[in-house]
Amino acid sequence: MSGTERNPDFPSRRVQANGLNFNVIDVGEGEPVMLVHGFPDTHAVWRKQILALVEAGYRVIAPDTRGCGETDLPDNVPASYTLPTLVDDLRALLDALDLETVKLVGHDWGAVIGWQFVLAHPQRVERYVAMSVGHPNAYARGGIAQKLKGWYVLFFQLRGLAEVLLKAGDWRLFRLLINYTEEWPHLRPILSRPGRLTAGLNYYRANWIRLLIPHKFPHAQVPVIGLFSDGDKYLTERQMRDSGQYCDAGFRYTVVKGANHWMQLHAPDTVNALLLEALCEIGPSAPEDAR
Repeated sequence: MSGTERNPDFPSRRVQANGLNFNVIDVGEGEPVMLVHGFPDTHAVWRKQILALVEAGYRVIAPDTRGCGETDLPDNVPASYTLPTLVDDLRALLDALDLETVKLVGHDWGAVIGWQFVLAHPQRVERYVAMSVGHPNAYARGGIAQKLKGWYVLFFQLRGLAEVLLKAGDWRLFRLLINYTEEWPHLRPILSRPGRLTAGLNYYRANWIRLLIPHKFPHAQVPVIGLFSDGDKYLTERQMRDSGQYCDAGFRYTVVKGANHWMQLHAPDTVNALLLEALCEIGPSAPEDAR
């Protein structure tokens, strides 16, 4: 039975970490795998992966990150969402769950946080699967094509105005921005709750300089596997491909053909197979295509 046909609801629990109560899916037994979502998602973006990973013998941990889903909403100002704070959230969650190391998977903002966590705490990560977003050095040096695809990062800096424009006309601009009609029914009730849209935008407001202006971030010291979808409207393949320059313990990436930015939902069977392969061993350094 395919991943698109089996999407059971797993119970979540509250985990106190870094001063917040995090809503966390924690199911299965075996080696722990942490799945970190991006914007505008919650842990539910992994609903087509969790069962496949559990059945493969993994313990799956999928939190709602700060301000998202059912996790506490901190002081809703950009300063509450800096990358060092977001990285410390993951560290604190691992500590609260009594986990020394984990296999880490991140998508979108989850991948941004995941890269920073790998760079700051390599001893806590056995291997890292970065979905959509490459190493921060590669992203910031991604060229004019990446800057144009990431125009919304600057738009989101318009505090208050961005929220009004995104929600106007029954969220018309937001729906155009994500361009994923099938997923909108899952996102609307979450984002319509007080403060939740602003929380998501604050990820960008607190960190836009780190995202757009090149810094000298260190190299990754754990094996990294990248997944990139050729239908991504927000990211270029170059910033994923060039990540290999900054991964000293091995890097390869695979292109998922015909999938949009949310490849785990749009092509779940392909992504599940690639995830299970990636979590087992690092592959060749050359890019591959998944059809």
